[in-house]
Amino acid sequence: MNFALAAAIAGCATWRAQPPLRAATAEQLIELLREREAAIRTLKGLFRAQIKAPGIPIAQLVEGAVFYRRPDALRLQGFNRLGGELFEIVLGEDLYRVRLPTTGQVLTGRVTELDRIGQLGRPFQLSVWAVSGAVGIAPVSDREKVLLSEDGDRYRMDVLMPGEPDVVEARRPVRRIWFERQSFQVVQEDRLTPAGEVEATMQLEDFRPVDVSPTDQPPSSLKSVMADPMVKPFKISMRDGQGQGALWLTFHEIVPNPSLKPEELEPIRS
Repeated sequence: MNFALAAAIAGCATWRAQPPLRAATAEQLIELLREREAAIRTLKGLFRAQIKAPGIPIAQLVEGAVFYRRPDALRLQGFNRLGGELFEIVLGEDLYRVRLPTTGQVLTGRVTELDRIGQLGRPFQLSVWAVSGAVGIAPVSDREKVLLSEDGDRYRMDVLMPGEPDVVEARRPVRRIWFERQSFQVVQEDRLTPAGEVEATMQLEDFRPVDVSPTDQPPSSLKSVMADPMVKPFKISMRDGQGQGALWLTFHEIVPNPSLKPEELEPIRS
């Protein structure tokens, strides 16, 4: 009897009530995405990436650094365990530049063509998408419509293709976004092809508070979403929908709104 009582007490000690699910409208979640994106003007971080792709026989471990400036300037660097530079990807104004120090190659082109540069193209594109999860999920544009539904203990938002309401294609989702229902963080995003197939899936977890200095506090219009500490996902995974690659990012550090030095993020010269 004493043993049973002790076991019952131990069970009560480890049990924790789950917080109730919060409710939100589609309009509120759309505004939340916009506010979170607007709260980040610059960002830098350090991460470790594990990469799998066709042509890469075993998963490769890469140490990396990211630098970002709104609206679309991004620089990714990858290093081996000894600190040797493996690659550099720079994006800006719809252009990309990929530098491969080990081969001396420098590749340039349009961002939409990044996955066409050989076997490394798709892993590079997945890397850029994964880092966008740390910066902030892209907001819904004014031209896009959404459908919001409950999916278990989450909300799922289908972002529909812009167009006239009576056009069938306009009702096809181009993205699906899942929100958890305590602080409404995005925990998954699917990017879809025009045919409705999953092009890539991003999953976000291990959300942690990040420091924002007093001089970097958001404007007054953002006070509602920033009442709690800013949090960022420190683990992000990307999977190609056709099995053409996978990527796992684990951040060591994320710094929002730092002052970036010119050499940390130089613009692309077209």
